[in-house]
Amino acid sequence: MSPAATAAVPDDLRRWLTTLDHADIGRLYLAFATVAGLWGATDGMAIRTELLSPAAGVWGPSTYAAFFTTHGLTMLFFFATPAAFGFANLVVPALVGADDMAFPRVNAVAFWLLPPALLLARSGIILGMLGLPVDPPGTGWTFYPPMAVEKPNVGIDLVLVGLHLSGVSTIASSVNLIVTICFERSVGWHRLSVFSWSILTTAGLVLFAFPVLGSAILMLLADRNVGTVFFAVGGGSPILWQHLFWFFGHPEVYILVLPSMGIISYVLPKFCGRRLFGFRYVVYSTLAIGVLSFGVWAHHMFTTGLDPRLSASFMAVSLAIAVPSAVKTFNWITTLWNGAIRLTGPMLFCLGAVGFFVVGGVTGVFLAAIPVDLVLHDTYYVVAHFHFVLVGTIVYALFAAGYYWFPLLTGSRCDPLLARTHFWLSTLGTLLTFGAMLGLGYAALPRRMATYPARFAPLQTVATVGAFVLGVAQLFWLWNVVVSARGPPADDDPWDLGRHGRLPREWAWFRRRREE
Repeated sequence: MSPAATAAVPDDLRRWLTTLDHADIGRLYLAFATVAGLWGATDGMAIRTELLSPAAGVWGPSTYAAFFTTHGLTMLFFFATPAAFGFANLVVPALVGADDMAFPRVNAVAFWLLPPALLLARSGIILGMLGLPVDPPGTGWTFYPPMAVEKPNVGIDLVLVGLHLSGVSTIASSVNLIVTICFERSVGWHRLSVFSWSILTTAGLVLFAFPVLGSAILMLLADRNVGTVFFAVGGGSPILWQHLFWFFGHPEVYILVLPSMGIISYVLPKFCGRRLFGFRYVVYSTLAIGVLSFGVWAHHMFTTGLDPRLSASFMAVSLAIAVPSAVKTFNWITTLWNGAIRLTGPMLFCLGAVGFFVVGGVTGVFLAAIPVDLVLHDTYYVVAHFHFVLVGTIVYALFAAGYYWFPLLTGSRCDPLLARTHFWLSTLGTLLTFGAMLGLGYAALPRRMATYPARFAPLQTVATVGAFVLGVAQLFWLWNVVVSARGPPADDDPWDLGRHGRLPREWAWFRRRREE
């Protein structure tokens, strides 16, 4: 940028465009995740609006498929993961006693790769609205061949490039977090916080999972554009794509959920007046999940004709991974037992996350069993299970972290009444939406369809009403953030945590930083 152009950029904007400070980059991640999350949630509202009636009377099947695809891609790749990395950037250096991230410039580059990646991933819808001859992809977020190979749509190519770019960003950020935690810390391993352990394990999973996705995307792009036959029906193997995708895809679930588990394990004890029960075993269970997550991918493929002996081994590991997850759940419940519980906004969302994780986990255990999966595969039961984990656990934990660390993000404190309203409306919407989907799944209604038999209309209506209640709840959160960020400054101990001993490390770290 020339000196004249630099002088024309306002100082505040220049600061945010050029910052290398880990806390500022964390704020940028969280702002980006908010925009992406609201954008992806709008897709979800469009999906549920179409499903209000059995016939395709609002958007039509092709537009429904486009919203279905962009909803999944946006929420998984551009909302949940950036939000977790945003909180990691904000507090991990403080928790491990580092001055900043190990590679500040790499940290900044990793973030600035995400906005163009999001625009590429959604370019089909954007360019189509501008009247250009580009159709949004309607393949679903899994991009299964042969549909993803044979459909002549440049929109699919743009999405794949965007996903590849987001993978490069995630890998770069993960390397930075690993080096920071392992080599920049000033505390011993035995004093590392449970959230830091969760982020370290998550970053390790990224290094093994995302390169596989990146390689598969390049192979799919080659099939589409230069005539290779990696996944084509004639000479290739569509099943190979499923193996490569789910080798990434199921660790990706734990890349999403482990930071949220770390948030629950870190925040929940703060409002119980107790330390986390069984800290060492919570850490061991985190590491166990990281290892076992790479041995369960084919439970998504029980219906593809796998050798029964191979399927049985994947079923066994899929059932086994429930054990470390159960360890965490029992430790959370034991931490609550006889604790001096304070039902603050962060605590309510932690409790909701624990409850919904039990529901999502138990329904997942059923899907790990081959006979049950053969019946329920690709029904709304799978959608309900996944969303009880994704929304009820991951999103709830992210909201808990947002409320808890809001004073570090903005210097102010969120309104507690609005936070409670946000929680109860979100809980009602989550129960209505995904509870109804469980019923639809038990009734064997296939997912990913814009139309359905009329007998399913009552439950579909309940699910749509619940989705809109869930959407309205997020307006309370958004209003809370906007209003509270301009409110009076919070004190150095906004949650009154010092009364139980020393102020938590990240709060003391930021207080010293302000004083300096």
